[in-house]
Amino acid sequence: MLSLHQLRCFLATYEHGSLTAAAAELGYAQPSVSEQIRALEKTLDVPLFRRVGRGVVPTTMADELRPHAERTLAAADEARRAVASARRFETGTIRFGMFGTARLYAGAGLVADVLERYPGVRVELIGQNSTDVQEDLRRGRLEAAMIAVPAASSEGMSVTPVAKDELVYISADPAHLATPVTAHRLSLARLVMPETTWRAVDSTRMVLRQMLHETGRNPTTRIEVEDVETAVELVGMGLADSVIPKGAAVQLLPRLAPQAGYVSLRPRQYDSLAVVHRAGATLSPAARLMIELATARIRQIAEPYDPR
Repeated sequence: MLSLHQLRCFLATYEHGSLTAAAAELGYAQPSVSEQIRALEKTLDVPLFRRVGRGVVPTTMADELRPHAERTLAAADEARRAVASARRFETGTIRFGMFGTARLYAGAGLVADVLERYPGVRVELIGQNSTDVQEDLRRGRLEAAMIAVPAASSEGMSVTPVAKDELVYISADPAHLATPVTAHRLSLARLVMPETTWRAVDSTRMVLRQMLHETGRNPTTRIEVEDVETAVELVGMGLADSVIPKGAAVQLLPRLAPQAGYVSLRPRQYDSLAVVHRAGATLSPAARLMIELATARIRQIAEPYDPR
């Protein structure tokens, strides 16, 4: 019966042209290598080497066998690596990038999903803003992430949109929510906006700037804060209005600003959410798992992405 051990002895002998040299490379006794070659020849019913002086010369049959032996051993090594990776995966650390707002309403559920499948792992969700997360991807500190586009640049990255999250106008004043908010009304609003550190590259603000382009104005902020929770609380106090993803509004308004509500923009505006990793990367089982679970979680809250 043909074995991997026989194929290793065969390839070492083929490469060195010597049973002695093959044995030295493999760390076996020379008679052991000779026995494996004889057993392989018996299994295949063909001669594989001719003795010439103190060495051996491969036959035509050996030339035919070589590429198949190499592929078989490579496949076996890959199988061992996959099993070892899976074993480490079940007891190791899973790191995944997710920008702040998405993590706010999907992060806890995502961690619970992971731990339900793999109770022994340690989970890290990394990042505050999509630009921040993407920089970690570029530097190799993360394998994969869920970020908002247009913050995502495709240079050197594989970007796969998976969902879109509507941007909504939130206010504690019912009059401000009577009808969808047009670009003109938005240009006159007194807003509190989160993500102040990333204001130049924040995906929500980029969408709003594009919406207001025809009015010749940028969104005017009365208050700048870092986190969306603070922005929502200030809206609830009646100090300003804001524009945030609908998923965040659904999650936060009942808890932090129960007297406030939301309404769509006109025309409707969206943040697109995408899975991102370095182009051409071979993702680990952990990264593939996080992409699968994060996509499922996000699609429970945001609309599935339609390329049309």
